[in-house]
Amino acid sequence: MVAENLGFFIYVFSSIFVVVSPISGVVTFISLTSKMTHKEKNDIAKKAVTLACVIALFFAVTGSMILKLFSISVDSLRVAGGLLLFSIAFDMMHAKVSRESITEEEISQSQEREDIWVFPIGLPLLTGPGTISTVIVLMGMADGVQQKVIVVISIILTFVICLIVFYFSRRLHKFIGYNGMLVFTRLMGLLLAALAVDLTATGIINIFQPVL
Repeated sequence: MVAENLGFFIYVFSSIFVVVSPISGVVTFISLTSKMTHKEKNDIAKKAVTLACVIALFFAVTGSMILKLFSISVDSLRVAGGLLLFSIAFDMMHAKVSRESITEEEISQSQEREDIWVFPIGLPLLTGPGTISTVIVLMGMADGVQQKVIVVISIILTFVICLIVFYFSRRLHKFIGYNGMLVFTRLMGLLLAALAVDLTATGIINIFQPVL
């Protein structure tokens, strides 16, 4: 039982971490907060990460009810979420900012706004459609209360790491460098593509298994 839950935790945490990909978002975060003081930047990071975490937890908890309300199965969401994640992963593998998360035009228009912690950092950069569909699917996969708690803990842990990364974003960017960020983004994109294929394949198999 312990080994099973540990394996489930590793799978869930790695899935959420890859989808959120906080290090990949560092360049965008720095560009949006470049004119701010260190304290202002940290305040933006704290509010944005908190908002993103709350949104992710909200959909994790209410996701099953939302699916029932619209008569959508978890497997259907697996397929749709997998296709969406693959689209995001494709952009990441080409070291692009995913248009599913945030566009270059939105980044440019957000430079002078004071509520950038809400949009575009909190939503959709950190908790976009990909993250929302992933946490709903993972919660639907959870077997029993213990595994549901594991999903919640994994979400919180991911955003705690995200907050730390954003706190030290300027130092991290200086240490790793722009090229290092691109390499990491491509690596996360490859892992995300693998996750997307797994979700899509599992969803398709489960949908058509009763027919077969």
